[in-house]
Amino acid sequence: METSNLPAIRALRPAWNKGRIVGQKRPLKPKHVWAIRVRLELAENHRDLALFSMAIDSKLRGVTW
Repeated sequence: METSNLPAIRALRPAWNKGRIVGQKRPLKPKHVWAIRVRLELAENHRDLALFSMAIDSKLRGVTW
């Protein structure tokens, strides 16, 4: 087997998620939910507000009440 046609080995680089929190995140608190909703309403971003409300209603990230 000829080795002249093999691709060069890339230099190692750090992982894209190094130092970040991985896995399940903590649930949102009600004050954070309302802060996000208010910002979306002020920005008149109706699409993202609807998607955010749907995500909260379906408990994608359970809110601690």
